[in-house]
Amino acid sequence: MAQTPQQRRANLKFAKEVEARMGKSEDQIKKRAKDQPKSPISPFWLVILAFVVIGGLFFEVLARIFAR
Repeated sequence: MAQTPQQRRANLKFAKEVEARMGKSEDQIKKRAKDQPKSPISPFWLVILAFVVIGGLFFEVLARIFAR
């Protein structure tokens, strides 16, 4: 059975990670993993949230200015 492009990308990513770990001790690998904390929310959702909040504020200001 042939690999799908998604499987091929996943396999290449895994191989790259394994190759990067070769010749390093467990302490070095664990230290590297702790140095890069991951955000609990993706950048896409941060942009959407900012758009909603800032857009809402913008329209609220416009409504207060022109409601007089």
